[in-house]
Amino acid sequence: MRKFRRLTLAAITVFVAGVAALPALAQQTRVTYKSAAAGTAYYQMGVELSEAIKAGTDGAVTVTLEESQGSVQNVMAVMRRGGNYVFTTPPSLVTKAMAGKGPFEGRPASAFGKIRGLFPIPAITMHWVVKGGDGVIGLKDLAGRHILIGRGSFGAREAQRYLELFELTDDVRIADADIGSGPDALKNGQIDGFVTASSFPTPNVIETAASLDISLVSLTPEQIERTGAAHQTIPAGTYAGIDEDVETTSLPVIAYTTTGMDEETAYTLTRTFWERREAMADESGWWAGITPEMIGNMTGKLHPGALRYYDEAGIEVPERLR
Repeated sequence: MRKFRRLTLAAITVFVAGVAALPALAQQTRVTYKSAAAGTAYYQMGVELSEAIKAGTDGAVTVTLEESQGSVQNVMAVMRRGGNYVFTTPPSLVTKAMAGKGPFEGRPASAFGKIRGLFPIPAITMHWVVKGGDGVIGLKDLAGRHILIGRGSFGAREAQRYLELFELTDDVRIADADIGSGPDALKNGQIDGFVTASSFPTPNVIETAASLDISLVSLTPEQIERTGAAHQTIPAGTYAGIDEDVETTSLPVIAYTTTGMDEETAYTLTRTFWERREAMADESGWWAGITPEMIGNMTGKLHPGALRYYDEAGIEVPERLR
């Protein structure tokens, strides 16, 4: 009988210990983050963000990275994902998904109606890089130059659009080559400049500026307005020899989730992102350009958890996002 009692007490002790441990297990939240292909700048941002979230929550929230083939795939995945799914995309794709247009034609638009915004991440920024140490030049200074814009990419499409918009197509000679060859071709004197679109500081521009004098094209406020694109400032000193701010355009990128994420998780992710942004910027310069004003680039609605953080922090939120 005594032996049975001892066993029973031991069993009760184990049971109570197990129950006591349950809240600790329940506190850990797992989030899936889908951004870009491995080896890209945006995948590296995902690595840095996941480390920042883990550090900022003392491990209570862990972020698992998933490789992606692009923003369209990220948005499409909303149809079969639930819960703590976070993905990155330009806001324009969310607008198309909700309207059932473009690559989302024929898909149930209602499936994309559950998309909700969290916070901005570094934008895809237009860089017009030209050989020569003038520092900052204007669009008109491209006349007579041999410029590589690449093929098929966002940067190539935007560059071609701007050349047409500002009637420079007859004044600028376009090099027929892949944009990856831009820095070497510029160093070898095969071209006068190249266009690249990436978050800044972008490695190929850093590399080019370290080996020869370059200039960057800066647009006027009127020119930026005519493009219809988002305004982006590349701060002075971002690249060697560029001692003035460069005014250019960008394609905003936003971290989104869905209504499947609970309010507390969305609040924690958003709060931790902003609280750790400065520390991330100390490690990687591309986070330095993120400001609360970029929230205005979102389309759709903010997640209630993210909105709660912004209201608590006194950050202005456009009424259309509420």
